[in-house]
Amino acid sequence: MGREEKYKRLDKLVSEMNKAYEEEDLLNALGKRKLPDRDKIVIIIKAIRRLMFPGYFGQVAFEKTSSRYFAGEMISSVIEELKKQIIIALKYGRDDVDEKKIAQKAEEICYDFADTFPEILRVLLTDVQAGYDGDPASGSKEAVIFSYPGFNAIFIYRIAHELYVRNVPFIPRMMTEYAHSRTGIDINPGAKIGEYFFIDHGTGVVIGETTEIGNNVKLYQGVTLGALSTRKGQLLSGVKRHPTIGDNVTIYSNATILGGETVIGANTTIGGNSFITGPVAANTRVSIKTPELTIKGPTVENADSPYDWII
Repeated sequence: MGREEKYKRLDKLVSEMNKAYEEEDLLNALGKRKLPDRDKIVIIIKAIRRLMFPGYFGQVAFEKTSSRYFAGEMISSVIEELKKQIIIALKYGRDDVDEKKIAQKAEEICYDFADTFPEILRVLLTDVQAGYDGDPASGSKEAVIFSYPGFNAIFIYRIAHELYVRNVPFIPRMMTEYAHSRTGIDINPGAKIGEYFFIDHGTGVVIGETTEIGNNVKLYQGVTLGALSTRKGQLLSGVKRHPTIGDNVTIYSNATILGGETVIGANTTIGGNSFITGPVAANTRVSIKTPELTIKGPTVENADSPYDWII
């Protein structure tokens, strides 16, 4: 391919892309469609994590004697940085923006959000205890805080949820999707989750937006708390689509529980691989029949074969 032909093809491609930018406003995330910065949202998450659990994260040593200054500096920094991102989120797609009012609203949201930090921390400590109590391999509560993906996802969910209930666009879901990408655990920030919550192992767990979970609930990997059908799309926005899980419930791996009218009663155990689309009474144990296994030993002909595992 000659140089002139390359230039022609590139010029045609550039023209087609620019035409798409001009005709489809959704593709242009600039100006009135500027979006919050993902990298800065992650920095904010990490700052809140360090505020909640000083000494576990970050390079600077934490001393209790200077905790007042540490907390003040961290909270002020989170408020200022989060305010910038919330302003961007609130301005998204609007032509009639009153900059002063938007900034004032963003600041009020940030201070209201920061007011929840002590309560978030209190609940997170119950989650830490649940992780320690629920996993004999944990060794310590410090290990749960520092290294458990389930706890990391729960931590991010709890801060994202407080922004969700304050109707902050984009940012709550950006936070939980960051957790999803890091842990394999997908918790919608709109879900309502009680205290002393533990996700063991965690990979593949999905918790939908209108899910309600009580206190002292434990989930294993692969659990889905989802909707029966979303074919109606946006018509289902705001509708209770996901299940309600009562207090003191354990749900084992790969169980699927679907539907807004599905209520799992308190003190219930759901066995692995169960598929549930209706209510389950309290104090119940649900399990599927153990599949019948067929195991064949090696025959004389292939006893020495490296492929004798084939049935």
